[in-house]
Amino acid sequence: MNNYYDIIIKPVLSEKSYDGIAAKRYVFKVLKSATKTQIKAAVEHIFGVTVDKVNTVRVSGKVRRGGRKDEGTTASYKKAYVTLTADSKAIEFFESLA
Repeated sequence: MNNYYDIIIKPVLSEKSYDGIAAKRYVFKVLKSATKTQIKAAVEHIFGVTVDKVNTVRVSGKVRRGGRKDEGTTASYKKAYVTLTADSKAIEFFESLA
């Protein structure tokens, strides 16, 4: 099993993720091979909260151009939507953003 800090790569800060902060729903970029139970354990360990459910999405890379004929794709990644229980405390990192 990977280290907890290897599973959670970084938070995703977008308009859609900001809307979920009030409902205690947070979005993280996670390791591609991480399972929902590993993500739940990592969030609970790192932030000291209680997780209710985890939803995951695989995001495919976008096509990018690098000139007239150069074409490639950006890297694909995995996102996790983490919902906390109602009686759990909020994650302090996101409190200033809401």
